[in-house]
Amino acid sequence: MADPNTEIDVDLDVQEILLTASQHDIPKLRRLVRATEKFANPANVKDSETGYTPLHSAIAACEPEQPEEGANGETNGVHPDSEHEKVLQSGAETVRFLLQEGAIWNDLDLNDETPGCLARRFGLKEIYEMIVDAGVRAELLLGRLDGYEALSGDEDEDEEMGEEKEQEQEGNDSEQEEQSAPQLVEATASTEAATTTETPAAEPDVSSSRYLDSSLTFQNDRLLDQDQNGVMMAWESDIMAKSAKKLLPTTGLRVLNIGHGMGIVDRFFQEQSPASHHIVEAHPAVVQEMKKQGWHEKPGVQIHEGRWQDILPALVGQGETFDAIYYDTFAESYEDFREFFSEQVIGLLDPAGKWGFFNGMGADRQISYDVYQKVAEMDLFEAGFDVEWEEIKVPTLEGEWSGVRRPYWVVDDYRLPLCKYMD
Repeated sequence: MADPNTEIDVDLDVQEILLTASQHDIPKLRRLVRATEKFANPANVKDSETGYTPLHSAIAACEPEQPEEGANGETNGVHPDSEHEKVLQSGAETVRFLLQEGAIWNDLDLNDETPGCLARRFGLKEIYEMIVDAGVRAELLLGRLDGYEALSGDEDEDEEMGEEKEQEQEGNDSEQEEQSAPQLVEATASTEAATTTETPAAEPDVSSSRYLDSSLTFQNDRLLDQDQNGVMMAWESDIMAKSAKKLLPTTGLRVLNIGHGMGIVDRFFQEQSPASHHIVEAHPAVVQEMKKQGWHEKPGVQIHEGRWQDILPALVGQGETFDAIYYDTFAESYEDFREFFSEQVIGLLDPAGKWGFFNGMGADRQISYDVYQKVAEMDLFEAGFDVEWEEIKVPTLEGEWSGVRRPYWVVDDYRLPLCKYMD
């Protein structure tokens, strides 16, 4: 039986850390975080009532005060250029310190908000950008570490080292495991929320293999999998139209599309009368629907049935090249996407060609969307591509999610990417 006095002591330690973080007292916070051995990660302890971490507490203390209106309509309160500026400065320094001490950038409180969500809601631009940059560093590091694991050679040595690392990193990594790369497309759910909200354990995972084995529901305005996840929805049409026009500005070009779905972008490609139109589609039910609609008989269309991982190397081997490539798969990870543009696009895209993708990375939370734009930019640059972004206002989608398991889009603006080889 647990000692109640020990539990009280631990709770008091948590409250002291959180209070010190809210006071922006870095010297004391440094002593508390580095002295205690009661927590695996003292910089990420949580308040049981609010779910606040030290990052949440430090940022919440920076919330601008609302001026009080006096009897004659005059306002009394902290002037934004005086005391509050000092609070913002000390708050930013505290946030920087906590991030250096291993505070998790995207941990959720009980109000389903990350520290970055708080900073954005309070209009704290500098602190918000600090959290975004921390997210970028974390995601890039996780991506590189995954690559190193895949390249390991000595199985015995790796197993032994893996056990040691598992013990050393249990505090940080176990909390970040489920907060890693979001999926590129509509299957994205809040990976952060999965660690703190009371989601039923039996809720099915959204994975590529599960999706390809699932039955699909075709409706006029949406395509759903058997778990009622939105695979594609009609509200994306304006985005697809702009993407198709940027990729195929004139007629007579060669285009490759990865992922047909409802056929929205392929219809816009057809309007540009391409010289050749290759479509890779992995789900048998979608392929069946495509043939039912006569896609295999349209001018220049060639349907490739299967996963792009199997189809594209064969196209490269055949010497096929394209003026435009579009990527819009379902339930694939960011690692899959990175493999696509770093390994396959360079073998298929004409030197003067352009390519794009449905940019749904982390679109269930603004800070995740911002983080993954920067991550993608860096990885695209490393692979030899420039990318231009066009912001498109997304219409109100409140009524769109009826009958869909969870919204996959909550941010206000869509950032449309257009990629090409570096000059």
